[in-house]
Amino acid sequence: MNEFPARLYLATPPLADAADFAPALNEALTAGDVASLLIRFAGADERANEAIVRALAPTAQEKDVAVLVAAAPNVALRAGADGAHVSGCGEALADAIKKLSPRYIVGAGDLETRDDAMRAGEAGADYVMFSDLNHEALVERVAWWAELFNTPCVASANTLANVAPLAEAGADFVLLDDAVWSDARGPAAAVAEAQARLKGERQ
Repeated sequence: MNEFPARLYLATPPLADAADFAPALNEALTAGDVASLLIRFAGADERANEAIVRALAPTAQEKDVAVLVAAAPNVALRAGADGAHVSGCGEALADAIKKLSPRYIVGAGDLETRDDAMRAGEAGADYVMFSDLNHEALVERVAWWAELFNTPCVASANTLANVAPLAEAGADFVLLDDAVWSDARGPAAAVAEAQARLKGERQ
């Protein structure tokens, strides 16, 4: 079980441009103890995606938030990110590790089975991320991983109410995306509530 308190990991919506999203990101990052930010892209144009990273990463990095990019190790290298997040435990992960490790962070997600997660850890991923499971199954998967393995674990929370149970199960980081950006109160209020739930201050 993780002996350190879980921290927040935010993921952006798929972005085609940085300008409209930058204010919301800044609000979110100032509202809680955010450890990492995953920048996701709407398109595959690497030049456009590099521009998005260059526009958003400094805001996060100035707050000691590690910036990762989705599925694009080359973009991470050229745009000054801190690493990349890739899908699965196969070729994409091996390629990212070859290009980025050990200087940069390489995370592995979309791990459908326990075996996939173990393979990702054995391959050298800096963390494994669990998502796309119902809440009960996700809590069980996180608890299993935290009990047996040292590689950090990220758990994706679909709602703010799921933050505390995933942290209690042993997640090192709890990832939030739509639950923050679509909150009617604004991203700062959502992150502040998530932070409070991590500390057990709000149920």
